[in-house]
Amino acid sequence: MIADLAGALYWPDQRLLVVADLHLEKGSSFATRGVLLPPYDTLATLGQLGAVIARFDPRAVIALGDSFHDGEAHDRLSAANRDHLAALQARRDWIWIVGNHDPELPCALGGTVASALAIGAINFRHEPTGAHGEIAGHLHPKARIAARGRAIERRCFASDGERLVMPSFGAYTGGLSIRDAAFLRVFGAPGFHAHVLGDRQLYTVAAARCC
Repeated sequence: MIADLAGALYWPDQRLLVVADLHLEKGSSFATRGVLLPPYDTLATLGQLGAVIARFDPRAVIALGDSFHDGEAHDRLSAANRDHLAALQARRDWIWIVGNHDPELPCALGGTVASALAIGAINFRHEPTGAHGEIAGHLHPKARIAARGRAIERRCFASDGERLVMPSFGAYTGGLSIRDAAFLRVFGAPGFHAHVLGDRQLYTVAAARCC
């Protein structure tokens, strides 16, 4: 599989693209609570997703849960963003895996809604269980690395070769340090790696070496 610098995963044999934690309409969700953020996160996230889709031309796309920031977020999509999403879905299979932020998704979104999906020995779900052959999201892994006298913090894929946690794809999503105990519960031991999203390439670093 190919780990893309945008934070997506591509499986060439299946022509399958995987993204996690888009958190569409997070900005408008915060606005309903009086926290004002620039209302462009959905536009930015769909633009980035469109660029990745153009790069790989996948036959199918799996969105690994928390695609929408809350249960009403899909209703808040602007007409332009709704059309943009529909254009990305056109002529390809689209699977929405439900997440804790979006446990129910309407049929009007298009595509197929599922709680999990297995393709051969690979299992796709939102929340990682630590099972072998699992690709999940939810934790928003990030790595902090000391380099040249300063610390750099970036999103990353977290993997031990048997299971993988995807970085969050959304424009307004934060991250959880891979040194957090939540990752030890997934991998069972500290011997996993961060595949850090650099500007031009991925950098693989042992999790134990991260700050």
